[in-house]
Amino acid sequence: MVKKWFTEFRCGHTSTSDAERSGRPKEVITPEIVDKIHEMILDDRRMKVRELAHAVGISTERVHHFLHEYLDMRKLSARWVPRLLTLDHKRNRMTTSKECLAMFSRNPDEFLRRFVTVDETWIYHNTPETKEQSKQWVSQGERGPKKAKQSLSANKVMATVFWDARGVIHIDYLEKGKTITGEYYSKLLDRFYVDLKQKRPHLAKKCCSIKTMHVWTLV
Repeated sequence: MVKKWFTEFRCGHTSTSDAERSGRPKEVITPEIVDKIHEMILDDRRMKVRELAHAVGISTERVHHFLHEYLDMRKLSARWVPRLLTLDHKRNRMTTSKECLAMFSRNPDEFLRRFVTVDETWIYHNTPETKEQSKQWVSQGERGPKKAKQSLSANKVMATVFWDARGVIHIDYLEKGKTITGEYYSKLLDRFYVDLKQKRPHLAKKCCSIKTMHVWTLV
C-alpha cells in the first residue's frame, strides 16, 4: 500500500480522495426499500421485477439481489390443483383450524390421541422404478446396467386412507367407473366407523364430529 501511494505522489497525484469511476454508482440498500419491495410482492405475487425496480427507483439487478439475498424469495410457476377453494371453503377451513388449535391448547395429548385424518391418492397398477431405485454397485471400468424407459400404468385406482397417531385405521378403494359423490362419502363414513370400532374402540364410543373433508376429530 505504501509503495502504491509513493508511486501516486511521485506522478503528481496528491489527493487522497477517491477518483471518479465509470459505470453506474453503487445503489444504497436501506430497510425502507426492502420493506417496500416485500409489501408490493405480498400485494401482488405476480409483479414483475422491472415493475418493482421502477416503483422503488433502483435497477432490476438490485431488485433481484434483494429478492434472493434479503427476502429469500424466488418466482415459481403455479401448480395444477384439483380445484381452487371458494370463499366459503376458505372460511370453513379457517374456522376448523381455530377450533382444532383451541382443543389442542386445552389438552395436547388427548387431542392427538383422538385426531383422525384422511387423504386420497391414485395408486397405479404398475409403478416403474426410478433411476435412484435401480442403481447397482459396479466395479471400476464395468459398464452400468441399461434401463428401458417406462411410463406409469394406465390402470389406476383411487385409495382413501384414514389414519391417526397410532397408524392406519381404514383404506377404501373406489370401484372402477364410480365417481366420488356425497352419497359415496356417506357410505364411506359407515365403512370407516366399522373399522374404527374394531381398531379404536375408545374412539368409537365418542361422537364423531366431521370437521373438514380431510381432518376429523373425535370429541
